[in-house]
Amino acid sequence: MSLRASIVFLAACVAAVLLLGKLTPAVWSPYIAGALIGVVACLSMLLSGKTLGTSTTYLRLSGFVLKLLSPRAVKENECYRSHGVQVDWQMMLVIGILVGSMLSALGGTGIQWLWVPAMWATSFGQTVGLRLVAAFVGGILIGFGARWADGCTSGHGVAQAMQLSVAGWLSAICFFIAGVAVAFIMYGTGGGGL
Repeated sequence: MSLRASIVFLAACVAAVLLLGKLTPAVWSPYIAGALIGVVACLSMLLSGKTLGTSTTYLRLSGFVLKLLSPRAVKENECYRSHGVQVDWQMMLVIGILVGSMLSALGGTGIQWLWVPAMWATSFGQTVGLRLVAAFVGGILIGFGARWADGCTSGHGVAQAMQLSVAGWLSAICFFIAGVAVAFIMYGTGGGGL
């Protein structure tokens, strides 16, 4: 694909996302969103032969950061050697998800910064610092879990489950059980937390 064709394609994608932001409701039906994720996952398999997944991108991003600080550490690390520290299709997918989400928000209701959601505030108060620490620790735990499981919810729960993989279905079931358990522990049944 030529540079000009790539620019035209990118402009068409941006216009489509902005238009979707204007034409669709602020909150989508989970059934429609789930069906569309399935369509995108199928198209990914058909058009590129690749399954959707994002967790390896975060490993590669950490490799880029570590490479700036200590190139030798990256070179000697087996994990970075086996996965590679490079920009690939998966990293472009993650960038596309972030940019597409931002464009959709700008085209729709606009970006709204909400540091402390109402549900969190009811259970834990309005402290922004506590919310940021909890989000940071949660992000580290999710990243660790995704690496330990060799995949994330999109890799196991969507890509593998749609291929009827037993491991994919077991992972998806465990994701749901863990999500319900953590929500119950954090928020309880009446809004009171831990």
